[in-house]
Amino acid sequence: MRSFGKSAAFLRLLVPRHLWRNCVREEQTQAPRLTKALRKKQTFGESGYILLIVPFATFCLGTWQVKRRRWKLDLIADLEERTQSPPVELPLDLSEVSKLEYRPVILRGEFDHSREMYISPRSNVLKEGGGLVSAGNQTGTNVVTPFKLSGRDETILVNRGWVPNKLADATLRQEGQVKGEVQIKGIVRTQEQRAPFMPKTMTDTKHLGYWLYRDVEAMAEYAGTAPVFVDQDLKSSFSGGPVGGQTRVTLRNEHMSYIITWYSLSAITFAMWYRRYRRPPPPNSAFDYVRKTSK
Repeated sequence: MRSFGKSAAFLRLLVPRHLWRNCVREEQTQAPRLTKALRKKQTFGESGYILLIVPFATFCLGTWQVKRRRWKLDLIADLEERTQSPPVELPLDLSEVSKLEYRPVILRGEFDHSREMYISPRSNVLKEGGGLVSAGNQTGTNVVTPFKLSGRDETILVNRGWVPNKLADATLRQEGQVKGEVQIKGIVRTQEQRAPFMPKTMTDTKHLGYWLYRDVEAMAEYAGTAPVFVDQDLKSSFSGGPVGGQTRVTLRNEHMSYIITWYSLSAITFAMWYRRYRRPPPPNSAFDYVRKTSK
């Protein structure tokens, strides 16, 4: 400030007196307007309180998304832990199977390949392994086959795994069409939520038996089975057959983008509010120095 004062004093020696007086007069004209604006900032009234709700509300939404993200990550970890738990026998009461979602189960019975169905398009969850060699990121089909349980008059649905589209026809993979009683292990799955605007199924004759998503109820009705769905695991895959282990333990988790959005809106709107209502007055200007030296 001292260096600024010396510079202003030097300018006063160079500027003609009548111009200097004009500067002083201009400063005196602007002073009432600046004083009024400052008083308005200091007393922002009801509108200031109302507008303050916006940054406060967006900050609360951002904090809520932080808690939601933590809950979602814990849920995903819990589902992954379930898939790694020891397998259990399928309950005698199939209505209780829905409580075992993502739990491994042991199945004994026989496949009915004559009623084979398909969920397509699907990509291979695994990069290698199983009966058929994976074709990288090639689009394919999940093969769903009715499975008659041993010692029980009940049939369920088993997702045997993934095959490339060129092998969707069962006649091209006869080696993997196992016959007789087998024992397999798999993961219990329930009804899949249909995506918006997605058709329920392919109703034309050419694609009869093809499904766009895991519609357990409709598939069970079509095949005449109980509405129980199991993903066969990779170790239970048969040579020449579909690649098992197609269970996706994924949940939609976009909470981090929501956190960034809400906190950014909170910071921006609060900065705008502060600038409008609570920003402190600017530092001493040349007008202040002119006024003091002109007295």
